[in-house]
Amino acid sequence: MRKILILATALLLCAVLLLATGCTQPTKETVVSPTAATPDQTPVVGTTVATTVPPTLPSTTPGPTQTLQSVWAVDVQVGSNGEAINPQIVMTFRGGKGMNVIPQINFKVTRSDGVVEEDKMTQPLSVGKTVSLPGTTSNNDRAEIWVNTPDGQLVKIYDAYVPFRSYH
Repeated sequence: MRKILILATALLLCAVLLLATGCTQPTKETVVSPTAATPDQTPVVGTTVATTVPPTLPSTTPGPTQTLQSVWAVDVQVGSNGEAINPQIVMTFRGGKGMNVIPQINFKVTRSDGVVEEDKMTQPLSVGKTVSLPGTTSNNDRAEIWVNTPDGQLVKIYDAYVPFRSYH
């Protein structure tokens, strides 16, 4: 009985929060101005109210990834150099069946301070080829790897946090 009461209270709270979220939006002002003024009337000039939109910060939460077709599969290793003076996120190409047909691999690092760094690796791809991007000393740096496929699609194959240091 107690579990049912707790569950009912939680559902009621969620319903109230769901209904309240729509009520916090400011209403839009509509300005109506006549299209043609008669000789006896003066035209009404409409005014618009400018609203400021807060800047959006890049997401630091990793999202879902996709799998390449097996004939285009490539392997990329991501890690931190672990140096506190000059922290870098190092991405190393490890080969795969698609290393001769994949035209480009894009690397994107969203640092914990909100700065986004991007770089790319183009053909010719070789095992051991690396790209380094600046990181931070926190464990919240996000690395994304996007692969351009031969048919022109962009596929995200890696999206995860990169720890500053890892002790194995």
